[in-house]
Amino acid sequence: MKIGMVGLGRMGANMARRLMKGGHAVAGFDPKPEARKALEADGAEVAESLEALVAKLEAPRTVWVMVPSGQVTDATLAGLLPSLAAGDTVVDGGNSLYKDTQRRAQAFAHRAVHYVDCGTSGGVWGLAEGYSLMVGGDESVVEGLRPVFETLAPAKDKGWGRVGPVGAGHFTKMVHNGIEYGLMQAYAEGFSILQHKSEFGLDLHQVAEIWRDGSVVRSWLLDLTSAALEENPTMKGIAPYVADSGEGRWTVAEAIDLDVAAPVITLSLLERLRSRDADSFSDKLLAAMRGQFGGHPIRKE
Repeated sequence: MKIGMVGLGRMGANMARRLMKGGHAVAGFDPKPEARKALEADGAEVAESLEALVAKLEAPRTVWVMVPSGQVTDATLAGLLPSLAAGDTVVDGGNSLYKDTQRRAQAFAHRAVHYVDCGTSGGVWGLAEGYSLMVGGDESVVEGLRPVFETLAPAKDKGWGRVGPVGAGHFTKMVHNGIEYGLMQAYAEGFSILQHKSEFGLDLHQVAEIWRDGSVVRSWLLDLTSAALEENPTMKGIAPYVADSGEGRWTVAEAIDLDVAAPVITLSLLERLRSRDADSFSDKLLAAMRGQFGGHPIRKE
């Protein structure tokens, strides 16, 4: 089975390469010519349009979409749908909001085209280590794609599974990323406390290395933290600005809708938002308030 891959950014291209290493034929499309050329150099077929990509696949076709969530995904799917036929399958492997996934699946169902959502984790390490895949969709359709998921996962029987109907895959990945926010924040705060205890002169990379073995807080994320501290112990040259791609916000909103307390995830999201306020009006106002009621000195810029 030849698999169509739409979106040849770093993750999409690496997933295509892992599929090829696993013996699958791949045809890829990306609007950027340089992305197409890079994958073609690795042995994949490439197409210069969505229509041309679909034409390279034998029915029933499988097209895996790896593009940013939101309007880009909608536009890509709208461009794909006219070329697809009953029995074909589209897999959305991006970080789409699960409610959008459910809406899109209904539109594809009207054309008898199967829709599968696959929450994908693994980042730049996925090519070598395999991807964690949280799959939502019709059970028989997912089962038909088993060889694809087994190739992309760390092992045939590890790191992937069908978690429920359409939307369940992206919902699970959304919560996964919310948890990720909280874990990252906890590590960052802990190492900041260590760094500020100057009298001990702690080597943060050494501490991270100690914690990596036998510690209750050991994890792959700690492994990556240790690597970052080895490369740049003082974080020199890195702006204190932390982006978010949306999943943390969606997780917090869902927690509120479900009346579930999620203070750690919520505060970790707020800390990311706070990191972007280089000229905080609220902090200035707090300082002014203290000056008003207590006569406390106000530090000038």
